[in-house]
Amino acid sequence: MLKPLTQKQIDKLISVAIDAFGEKGYNGASINKIAKDAHLSVGVIYKYYEDKEALFGECVKLSLEYLEEIFADITKNDVTLESMIEDLILHLQEAARTHPEYFRLYHQIIVSGSPHPDKIAHQIEGHAASAYSRILAEAKDAGVVRDDLDPQLFAFFFDNLMMMLHFSYACDYYKDRFREYCGDDIMDKDEHVREQLMKFILAAISTR
Repeated sequence: MLKPLTQKQIDKLISVAIDAFGEKGYNGASINKIAKDAHLSVGVIYKYYEDKEALFGECVKLSLEYLEEIFADITKNDVTLESMIEDLILHLQEAARTHPEYFRLYHQIIVSGSPHPDKIAHQIEGHAASAYSRILAEAKDAGVVRDDLDPQLFAFFFDNLMMMLHFSYACDYYKDRFREYCGDDIMDKDEHVREQLMKFILAAISTR
């Protein structure tokens, strides 16, 4: 009879799998290697997860839950546009340093593909897209931002900036690119990065 895995063993498996999918992508990650690094047999993994896709889905689910926690407070109904921008930049900097593996997994989904990409894109982007669009539309109605602004397009442009920001703290290529543009010590200048990025964004949307 199969002995149930402890929560510690399950957590170890998911951590190893997220690292593997984040480094190699869905197609490149090996279940055999994941099992070896998690100190489990492939058979045990398949007792808990039907196949590789199911394990990948669980990794994506947990990563999304982490990202959702970041967005939950930042995009609440009474948030101002400027405070949302500042808080989001700060939280993404901290999150990308604390759990870079989640952002590397996100990057691999983008560049290497995954099962059901349309579903995953909706899961990842849906909350941010609606929240950013709503906040920008409210700011436009209040006269805080320029009146020729398209909230949905600007939400898309804004999210692209946020995506590049957290990749620049989590993914090796983007970290090297960050240093190439901004100097070897840029990773130690989080506050300066926040200030400059806010100036860039607010200058593009502000009526001032």
